[in-house]
Amino acid sequence: MELKWLNTICNCVLLSGLTLCVMFGTQRTLALDIHTPAEVIIENGTTGILKCSFRSKEVVSSAATVTWSFRRVGSVTPSSIFYFGNGKAFPGPPQFKERVHFIGDLNKKDASIQLSQAQFSDNGTYFCDVKNPPDISGTPSHTELKVVLKESLPPDNTAIIVGAVCGAVIGLVVIAVVTYLIIKRHHTRHDYEGCTSMESVSSHAPQPRKKVESRLEGSRCSSPSGPLQGPVIYAQLDHSGTKGPNSFHKMEPVVYADIRKN
Repeated sequence: MELKWLNTICNCVLLSGLTLCVMFGTQRTLALDIHTPAEVIIENGTTGILKCSFRSKEVVSSAATVTWSFRRVGSVTPSSIFYFGNGKAFPGPPQFKERVHFIGDLNKKDASIQLSQAQFSDNGTYFCDVKNPPDISGTPSHTELKVVLKESLPPDNTAIIVGAVCGAVIGLVVIAVVTYLIIKRHHTRHDYEGCTSMESVSSHAPQPRKKVESRLEGSRCSSPSGPLQGPVIYAQLDHSGTKGPNSFHKMEPVVYADIRKN
């Protein structure tokens, strides 16, 4: 009975160890990730790029390889159209031999190719497969290629974006100029009002003097009109001719001097 339990325990330990080894080993081989765009649209007769990038935990070596395959519309099995390894490109069948070129850089994790003079017969699915030993178990990534006429191309948003950016910049410039002019006009008006207020203060400052002058003018108006008259000196004359103590002195005021002022 005890031997049975021991055998069962040993089997469990061995199974657990084997499971861990498989998990770590699989995780290491599946460390290669390959990415391509879901769809690429190329105008008929022009040149397009089929992009492919990958990620690998291993340093890219000269043993790394790139394989591109093509599956026609309605076909089941893809066929190789391009192979790159040891720094050399190996073209595929005549349909793609002179039109497919490698433009990627494996050191930058780029495995893209260029397809020139696109034709309607190029429509289909393209597979990108990268091997970077010991990362060799990555799943190939695929992209759908559509070769269309120029009229069928989706609208280019670049012109719209550029126009929107230019319009925004022009709008900001106009707003800045208008704001500057308003601020400048406000400061000019403020300075002008400051000058007029100072002039009004200076004009109101001598008001008391004017009041005094107005009073003097009022007093002058009460006097007879004519040239301004200076101070007058009066004297009294004695017409009695006697010098006795009981004599009556008749005094009469007369003008002694009249100093006139022009």
